[in-house]
This record gives sequence, structure tokens and C-alpha cells, in this order.
Amino acid sequence: MKGRRNPFVAREGIPLLLAALLATGITWELVSVIWALLPGVIFLWLFLVFRDPRRSIPAIPLGVVSPVDGVVTEVGVTDKSVLNGEANRIVIAVDSLGTYTARCPVEGKIMDFHTDPGNGSLNIDTSGLWVRTDENDDVVLQFHGHRFGLAPRAILRYGERVGQGQRCAYLRFTRYAEVQFPITGRPLVAAGDRVVAGTGTLAKLLPH
Repeated sequence: MKGRRNPFVAREGIPLLLAALLATGITWELVSVIWALLPGVIFLWLFLVFRDPRRSIPAIPLGVVSPVDGVVTEVGVTDKSVLNGEANRIVIAVDSLGTYTARCPVEGKIMDFHTDPGNGSLNIDTSGLWVRTDENDDVVLQFHGHRFGLAPRAILRYGERVGQGQRCAYLRFTRYAEVQFPITGRPLVAAGDRVVAGTGTLAKLLPH
């Protein structure tokens, strides 16, 4: 599934980039080249922060791809998964200069955390993205450690279909991304591995 067309930078950062560019031009014309370096440096920093390059997303049947650029810090099993019961769990430290948008780990349908998943009330205390695949596997993406009080913001709606590797949220300086997937799945990474959003494979789901 093809994602929405995006510029090289995330739309959320365009107003700030334009403001910094305008400030650089005005300072250059009205003050001096030296003073224009300050807003110029800010512009370059913002460009790196909001960088959102297009990526060639490979077809990985039953694969769980990395939602972010970063380094794997934890691979294990949790008995306190968001959707209740045991689940595999992979935690990634987000690269602050990696892509600004998160990518969806699997293809499927965006589910609503406020609906009953079929086995009781949800065990959830943080925001996240819940995707149900065509094979009825539930995969959850959560973010932890927000900086500057800015929580990640989803750019997809409940009920919407999403492609594997498609843009799904603005990261907004979050520190960690966590992916939970069925206990029957097989992790393919270890702590210390570097992964790339949308292309790095974290795990394989069991075929039905």
C-alpha cells in the first residue's frame, strides 16, 4: 500500500522552517551576515529534526518492520501487554536525528483502544497504535519518554487501512518506541542492533 505523498520534511515542521528561513533572510538584509548565522543555524537544526525522507519499502510478508530509526535496547517477553496476555516486546531507542515520522510495523487495520478486543478490558496506560493484520494478529506500537511535554501524534484514524512501512505518527522528540506482537512471533534482532524505519525487520509473525 502506498503512503500519502510527503515532502522531504514532515509537514508539521514546515511552518517553523519557513519562519527560520525568513528570519535568516531579514537578518542578512537588515543587520549583517554574521548575525544571520544564528537563525541560519536554527534553520539547519530544524531541517535535521524534521527530516522525513522517502524510503523504498520492501515487501516483507508476515514481517514486523521497525517504526523508527534507532538502536534496539530490549528484546523479550511481557505478561503485561497492552492487549492483555503474553506478548513479544522490542524496545528501540529513537535516533533524535533520524526520520521525524514513525512507520507502521505491519499492514492491517487501525483499531480503537477504547473498544473491547474480545478478551476483556484493555490493559493500557499510555497512548499507542493498535494494528490488526489480515491474519488477525494484533501488533501494538507505543512511545515512551516524551521530551518537552510533546507526545507523539498519530496521523491515521481508527478504521483506516495502513500499509507496512507507511507513515503513521509524528515522533515529536520521543525517546523510545516499543513494539508488541504475538508470543508466537519470532524476533529477528538483538539488543544493540541498529534499525531503520520502514525497512529494518524486527520480527516474523507465525503463518496461519
